[in-house]
Amino acid sequence: MSILMFIIGFIIFSLYLFFLIWNISYNTKKQREENYPRNDEANTIDYDGGGNWGRIPKKPLKRKKINNII
Repeated sequence: MSILMFIIGFIIFSLYLFFLIWNISYNTKKQREENYPRNDEANTIDYDGGGNWGRIPKKPLKRKKINNII
């Protein structure tokens, strides 16, 4: 009788561990998908409302020549 109870307890414990590990891995993958935007979404979202200032290519500054008359 005690061996049968040990086997049943081991089966229940094994199933508990299996579903615990499965639940942790499943929820981790789901949370990553929800919280991390894809690259194409990051380019279309304007968080501050000021435009896409960070993605404008820099143009070289044109310096005006100043004639110093002394």
